[in-house]
Amino acid sequence: MSWTPPAERYAAMPYPHCGRSGLRLPAVSLGLWHNFGADADVERQRAIVRTAFDQGITCFDLANNYGPPPGSAETNFGRLLEADLRPYRDEIVVCTKAGYTMWPGPYGDWGSRKYLVASLDQSLKRMGLDYVDVFYHHRPDPNTPLEETMAALDWIVRSGRALYAGVSNYNGEQTRRAAAELRRLGTPCIVNQSKYSMLVRGAEADLLPVLEQEGIGGVAFSPLAQGLLSDRYLGGTLPGDSRAAGGAGFLKPEHVTDERLRIARALDEIARAGDGSLAQLALRWVKRQPAITSVLIGASKPEQVLEAVRAMQMPALTADEIAALDAILAGA
Repeated sequence: MSWTPPAERYAAMPYPHCGRSGLRLPAVSLGLWHNFGADADVERQRAIVRTAFDQGITCFDLANNYGPPPGSAETNFGRLLEADLRPYRDEIVVCTKAGYTMWPGPYGDWGSRKYLVASLDQSLKRMGLDYVDVFYHHRPDPNTPLEETMAALDWIVRSGRALYAGVSNYNGEQTRRAAAELRRLGTPCIVNQSKYSMLVRGAEADLLPVLEQEGIGGVAFSPLAQGLLSDRYLGGTLPGDSRAAGGAGFLKPEHVTDERLRIARALDEIARAGDGSLAQLALRWVKRQPAITSVLIGASKPEQVLEAVRAMQMPALTADEIAALDAILAGA
């Protein structure tokens, strides 16, 4: 089936600068953590990626371990890239990461130079790319000197394997130290990707102020709290195809508590009063933070991509709305 993206695809999507860098990211990025593994329907994957690009989503976020099995999301994205996106390579931002277990033995995990360089070479081969736009260290390594990990990121950029360097799951102090070391080496840290949502707010006191001070862009993953901040669980039962029921990701049945459902339903009332969905409200709430450049969504169907894009086109939350939301979230 032939596909040509619309000429007006960039008209409505905001593209804020990622921190103080020259790189501009779409307000919504598409993550391939779920639904792009070896067992996922290929045509559905294609429909999600095409819809995203049609709507001006130019940033596609992966990691070496995304699947399942690990590596399969990169392989599948590489196929979609070759089939559909290759003519638009210079219009998209491809991100990947390394930091979690990928192969047996002492060199297939964490943050050594040996692991990071080997992992990225494998990622490039799986995706059929000469370089990625952003390469992240996926998590801090307590047993490798930070200087070694950052030197590996610096060398990866200088070698042409990546255009920009970033960190993920680093807290505020870890991010400050990483940024200082990369600055010393001459390769700035332009982006931090961390979990942030209405239900997970630790970044507000610890990380977001550091991002603003350091001029680092924030990418928020799990802004819908793995689907809890959507209409999927409002009825009180676990849909058979949901993440909580299927055991995918971090959301487990025991996380869908009565208290969290109470909060979600109260938030949903505010969302509907504003002619939007709970998911759209949650995305707008995260994106209102000056330090957040892009909200990173996952999607199991194209309609979820469209819903997220529409959220970025809705009016900014008012002070009264934020106060009402804060009152609900005070007990979260």
